Amino acid sequence: MSDPAGSGQQNPNQQPTNVQTKNSRREGIPLGRIAGIPIVLAYSWFIIAAFTVIAYGPVLQHGTPSLGIGAYYVAFAYAVLLLLSVLVHELAHALTAKIYGWPSEKIVLNLWGGHTQFESFTATPGRSVLVAMAGPAANFVLAGAAWLVISSGGLSGVADTLLNIFFWANLVIGIFNVLPGLPLDGGRLVESAVWKATGSHAKGTVAAGWGGRIIVIALGLWFIVRPLLSGGVPDTSMLLITVLVGGFLWMGASASIQQGRLRSRLHLVSAAALAEPAVGLSDAGSVSDVLRVSSGGSTAVVLCGPDGRPSGVVDPAALAAVPGAVAGTTPAGAVAYPLGAGAYVPEWSKGQELLQYLAQLEGHDYAVVDHNGRVTGLLRQSTVVTAITGKAPR
Repeated sequence: MSDPAGSGQQNPNQQPTNVQTKNSRREGIPLGRIAGIPIVLAYSWFIIAAFTVIAYGPVLQHGTPSLGIGAYYVAFAYAVLLLLSVLVHELAHALTAKIYGWPSEKIVLNLWGGHTQFESFTATPGRSVLVAMAGPAANFVLAGAAWLVISSGGLSGVADTLLNIFFWANLVIGIFNVLPGLPLDGGRLVESAVWKATGSHAKGTVAAGWGGRIIVIALGLWFIVRPLLSGGVPDTSMLLITVLVGGFLWMGASASIQQGRLRSRLHLVSAAALAEPAVGLSDAGSVSDVLRVSSGGSTAVVLCGPDGRPSGVVDPAALAAVPGAVAGTTPAGAVAYPLGAGAYVPEWSKGQELLQYLAQLEGHDYAVVDHNGRVTGLLRQSTVVTAITGKAPR
């Protein structure tokens, strides 16, 4: 699974390669690159590999006693085949995205299968569907190829067993991923259909998220409630798998709904609209200068360095504490707190572009400047959070 619909264009400032490498190592084991795309094996994958060996090993050993302890090695090979199937699935997403110029940051193979992380792109309903459906399509192709070999009857023993497993694994992965709900790839069909019909990407994401929740409910009814109503008891392994998969899908669907709701409020995020009025002042000025330009402290004051760039913000409480007798000799910087490096934004910045830029800055306040670099306002993080969530930060 991946996120082919994306969230818009990213800030062009990317992390240095050495930082990306360190982050990848923390996330998992780098396996190299395919078509220039880094592949990372998350440490969580070993959990599903161990589960596969423990659960499937005894079944193989019972069905084929001649395998002996080798049944567990075959079970591990099964886990590796699943991994390869997921890798092909994610590569299909990434390579299809490349056609549209969507660069893939990396592919991560993990406990839940995997995901493709894109750096930046601008999606459309049609492209979103094509990138999403490329993954399941790749699995169907693998399943078809395996079926042709199986049908030829040229294999036997362990090779035949593993190829049958490979066939069923890809068939199930393909079918499961086309189910119509996020975070599954089929959810992009729902998202894009609603997006195309309403013109709202956000409404499409919310609708597809609810589709994902409906899928979870359906799985629970079929694999858990149905056996109970018929007087039986759900199979323990199937119960565990249903709970784990259902929990993962529910969290992903809920995250998609939240993302859609936040996206619907992006038009409210504008530096010019959300900033409070502010004036700029050289950091070489005094407290008297601050009082003069701020109308006695009622307007926010942003201090600027010799290069004209915003460097600090006057603290009203500290300003009020300075006795009038020493206001002329007290430096303005003495009553200010520093802004983070580069913490200023153009007043025309808005939407996703503004949010992604602010996410890379330190601090909670940002100066707003006009085309000439003149300070016109002060944007506070709390104001932005309220705008995108509709709730005041705690």
